[in-house]
Amino acid sequence: MLKIALPNKGRLAEEARLLFGDAGLEVRATGERALTASLGGEFQALFVRAQDIPEFVADGAADAGVTGFDLVSESGRALETLTDLEFGRCRLVVASRDDGGVAELDDIPAGARVATVYPRLTEQFFAGRGLTVEVVPVSGAAEIAPHIGIADVIVDITSTGSTLKVNGLREVETIMESSARLIAAPGALAAVDRDRARSLEELTAALSSVLRARGKRYLMANVPRAVLPQVTRVLPGLNGPTVIDILNGGAHVAVHAVVPAKTVYRTIAELKALGAEGILVTRIERLMP
Repeated sequence: MLKIALPNKGRLAEEARLLFGDAGLEVRATGERALTASLGGEFQALFVRAQDIPEFVADGAADAGVTGFDLVSESGRALETLTDLEFGRCRLVVASRDDGGVAELDDIPAGARVATVYPRLTEQFFAGRGLTVEVVPVSGAAEIAPHIGIADVIVDITSTGSTLKVNGLREVETIMESSARLIAAPGALAAVDRDRARSLEELTAALSSVLRARGKRYLMANVPRAVLPQVTRVLPGLNGPTVIDILNGGAHVAVHAVVPAKTVYRTIAELKALGAEGILVTRIERLMP
């Protein structure tokens, strides 16, 4: 049974549980505070802090894990991304007080104090820019540091920037972009243990198929055979629409295609204008390439 390290709380935990459930790997725990849970016959979940997951995976305590790419990078451990899970999107940024006189990196004086939960990435970033700063590690709430004299600027994550603005801070520069990733030790998919590697491949494929289906709809319609060239332009699909003869359909054929959910209303209107009938749109649970 493969062990998968999952975040034990927060937004990443909620999104991870939802994704695994949609992939048929529902988290089945004995209680809200359980440290482990079943994910089906082949997988077991280990609930740990998101920042500890890179260590669990790198040390072999877990076969794979789900955590933010920012935390993977901060850990400095050699790990492989099996797939981008497309949630938990955020940016690691340099920010300063609105009235601090720092509008760009060059405005930060030599020896300035930088408060952050990401000391390793912060040191690498400023060293790479040739700037000498003093990194002040904090365990959380870095936004308060410039207001109480602990630091001149901060390095922290933000999604929309609203928290920074509420706390009288403004972004100076983006260091990196991040999202949740499924991670494993390097070479995990080429491991000598083929059963283990195959299970990781299947897990990656299952999660990716759910992500690929999000934002897509399956559309079916009966259209006049004579307008098929126009229908093909309306319904490009993944590899063009599937065209099926209808029993006793006469001049009509059935077309099936995967279309973007956000523009399906326009697609329906265009098909109706071409004489389409019996239009049906359904959700897609999984989509394999």
